[in-house]
Amino acid sequence: MIGIRAAAKGIGVVALMATLAACGGADGDAQRSSLDLEGFSPAQIYERGEFELARSREKDAAYFFSEVERLYPYSEWAKQSLIMQAFTYHQAEDYENSRSAAQRYIDFYPTDADAAYAQYLLALSYYDQIDEVGRDQGLTFQALQALRTVIEVYPESEYASSAILKFDLAFDHLAGKEMEIGRYYLKRQHYSAAINRFRVVVEDFQTTSHTAEALYRLIEAYLSLGLTDEAQSAGAILGHNFQSTDWYEDGYRLLTAQGLKLKDRGNNWLAKIYRQSIKGQWL
Repeated sequence: MIGIRAAAKGIGVVALMATLAACGGADGDAQRSSLDLEGFSPAQIYERGEFELARSREKDAAYFFSEVERLYPYSEWAKQSLIMQAFTYHQAEDYENSRSAAQRYIDFYPTDADAAYAQYLLALSYYDQIDEVGRDQGLTFQALQALRTVIEVYPESEYASSAILKFDLAFDHLAGKEMEIGRYYLKRQHYSAAINRFRVVVEDFQTTSHTAEALYRLIEAYLSLGLTDEAQSAGAILGHNFQSTDWYEDGYRLLTAQGLKLKDRGNNWLAKIYRQSIKGQWL
């Protein structure tokens, strides 16, 4: 009996392959839309999707996976086809449709074993669109939120460690955006505007790779304004946390050339950070 079923399934798949062989070519969309798949089982249509995916025809693969979901919406095949749609669209860099399929999977099957993967694909649909630092960073914020969900909701999943790494990289990317704008203002001698950007990096992105430079740029900006207490306080943090960097050496030369020290001075925001985070003085 098993052999007969397997043979019948094989015949059905072959028949489907032959029936759908004309799907390729420039008019593939029109040809796909005219197909009648109702005579085929969900397994046969799903396997056709896998076949198209294996030969890097993601658009065709996504079509067959979506047809499984449409024709057999309450089957296990529909559930599997939905996660495959999210994956296939992502492979095709169709991030909007990938995100839509992944979100539907999370909404319909929130406790399923593949829900973590769906959430990870949703996060990737934002993360993989993050452009160079100079562009709008709205997608970076969305990527951070979606990656955080993977980390917090699915901490034991196999995707958590990758999500943590990508979260750190995206976080660093946002800090880089603040630095770019700060440098722009600093170069044009808009010191207060530059200081506001560098302050964001020091206060909100202190774990990123940009903090040492932000502190050095604060020294530059504050010295330009004649605010030596703030400049020395920035130097104190730079000297304590980043003494092995070139930014410390440059900051040291800049301050000592004016007879100043790398020491917290006054009651400014940088001095408070130094006393709280380094000396442990919270009052």
